[in-house]
Amino acid sequence: MFRIGKEEIDAVTRVIESKQLFKINKGLRETEHAEEEMREIFGAEHALFMTSGHAALVSALIAMGVGPGDEVIVPAYTYIATAMAVVAAGAMPVIVEADETLTISPEAIEKSITKHTKAIMPVHIQGFPCDMDAITAIAKKHGLFVLEDACQADGGTYKGKRLGTIGTAGALSFNYFKVISAGEGGALLTNDKSIADKALIYHDSSAVAFFGEQLKDVNVEPFCGNEYRVGEISSAILRVQLGRMDGILDDLKRVKKTVVDAISDVATLVPTNDPDGGCATTLALRFDTEAEARAFATAEGVNGTVPFDTGKHVYTNWTPIMNKTGALNPLMDPFKMEANKDIVPDYRADMCPKTLDYLSRTVYMMMNPDWTKEEIDAKIAVIRKALAK
Repeated sequence: MFRIGKEEIDAVTRVIESKQLFKINKGLRETEHAEEEMREIFGAEHALFMTSGHAALVSALIAMGVGPGDEVIVPAYTYIATAMAVVAAGAMPVIVEADETLTISPEAIEKSITKHTKAIMPVHIQGFPCDMDAITAIAKKHGLFVLEDACQADGGTYKGKRLGTIGTAGALSFNYFKVISAGEGGALLTNDKSIADKALIYHDSSAVAFFGEQLKDVNVEPFCGNEYRVGEISSAILRVQLGRMDGILDDLKRVKKTVVDAISDVATLVPTNDPDGGCATTLALRFDTEAEARAFATAEGVNGTVPFDTGKHVYTNWTPIMNKTGALNPLMDPFKMEANKDIVPDYRADMCPKTLDYLSRTVYMMMNPDWTKEEIDAKIAVIRKALAK
């Protein structure tokens, strides 16, 4: 979270004073309005606010009909929740290489498609846009769904279109560590009414048919799902944050551009699929060796991070996935299901060497939209000094 203040406090106060904290009410209707505003801001026909980005991914996969016997292609570099969403749907995550942009490699996607492939899950990691032209072309060629994991890219764009709205469906996250936050929360975006209707039922099957008129225009027969419903307090906070989002992104881009322009003669930047569309939360530099990357990251004042070290964001650290422990009850474990017996992947720590190499030679520096000119100049001086060593 980058910015929060009195407006969020006032929004929460209004909800509490209304005494209408449940999602369906005849009072402020914060959740209803939050979804309306997301549709307008992101340019999607349907938006569902729910408890997390992971919940949105799972709901979307279920709504797409993904299940046992299906494969879903995911990148080797993403938070474990991406792969776990596939397992939650009963399907098999097929882990493929990231390319030099640190996003999923279209070439690796193409090579991994089989007759069992049902969907591709590109992840806009650190707000870096994936090559959505190539990915959507591959999906169209093979008749596959595209589920964008835009959980680290709230508000970002690819060629002018909001991330999360380019594929069949997309997921956003609003937890504490994202561009905007409601503390926790996520959203599913789609232009496909069938997917929206099924996700609506799945994400709140215990209440959607019993409160209000949520199924008024839905022709799908209700089925058992989960309970990812949010309350009015989270929605009130999110509405304020949505209003802050583009201002935060504009300032992040201004700060990052100033830094990049000042160091481009001495630094090697990680390439990007859309220089203008990324969220600019992260400055990513590439080095020739891991030793050089680590020396820079630990230089005085740099405060850099080597993404190879970021735990559950790297496939080698996805312990439940790598160990094929898909559920506590073995009868509910997709890795042990009869429908998946011929498609259980052979996960190995060395299966995506290009990804591991890129991650080990990259350094991240986080940008701050509220840095003053003096703070930006100081950061530039630190970078130049560290690179001169």
